[in-house]
Amino acid sequence: MGTYLYHAQPDLYEHDAVVLQARGDAVVLDRWALHPGGGGQVPDRAVLRFAGGSANVVDVLTEDGVHWLRLDAPAPLAPGDAVTVHVDRDWRHVLAQLHTATHILNALVYQRFAGALVTGAQINGDGTARMDFDLPQVDNDLLRALGDEINAVVRDGREVRAFYVSQEEARATHGLIRSMSVAPPPTDDGRVRIIDIAGLDRQACGGTHLANTAQSLPVAITKIENKGKQNRRVRIALVQP
Repeated sequence: MGTYLYHAQPDLYEHDAVVLQARGDAVVLDRWALHPGGGGQVPDRAVLRFAGGSANVVDVLTEDGVHWLRLDAPAPLAPGDAVTVHVDRDWRHVLAQLHTATHILNALVYQRFAGALVTGAQINGDGTARMDFDLPQVDNDLLRALGDEINAVVRDGREVRAFYVSQEEARATHGLIRSMSVAPPPTDDGRVRIIDIAGLDRQACGGTHLANTAQSLPVAITKIENKGKQNRRVRIALVQP
C-alpha cells in the first residue's frame, strides 16, 4: 500500500500528476491525494483537469492492488499525459467530520460498555453515518445519552493526530484495533496508522479526520436500531447551522 499521499499531506488538495494507464472512463495516476474509500468511508471526489478538458472523479476502483480513478465520462487521456488533480474540499470535510465523530462515539461506547467492539460502519457524503456495535444487552437510552458527550468533545477542541506503529505493537496493544472483522491495511514497511484524539482515544484507522475536534459541526444521534441478537446500530448526522 505504501503511505497514501493524503496520509502524508492531509492538506494537499491540488497537485500535478501523470497518467500511467487509461481505459475510457478510468485512469491510473502516478500520484493522487484522494482517500480511496474503505473502513466504511466512501471515496473522496475530485476534478481531473487536462489539456482540452476536465472530468469528475466519482469513485476509486481497486483491481489487483491498482487504484483506478473512475470518471463521470470517457476522457481523451493516454499514458504520459499530464493532469492536475483538484480534491473536493467540501466533500472531504464532511467525511472528515463524520469519521472523527465516529471515533468519538466509538471511544465512548468502548469505555462505557466493557470494551464493546465495532461490527460495521458506514460514513456517507450526505452528512450521515452509522456504527454497529456488539452490544446484545444495553438500554438504548444510554446510547442516546452519548450525544451530549460527543458534542462536549467537539467543543473541547481536542487535537487529532496520526502516527504509525509496527503491526506487532498494534496487535499487542489492547484497544488499538476495535473492529471485530477488519483492520487497516499496513504500509509496505509493516506499520499501522493510529489516530489519536487527545485525552480520549487511540485506535488504528486509515481514513480522513479533522486536525482538531472543534473543526466539526455539532453531531446528533438520529436513530438507534437493534440489528439481530448482537448488533446495535447507532446513526448520527451533522447538525447544519
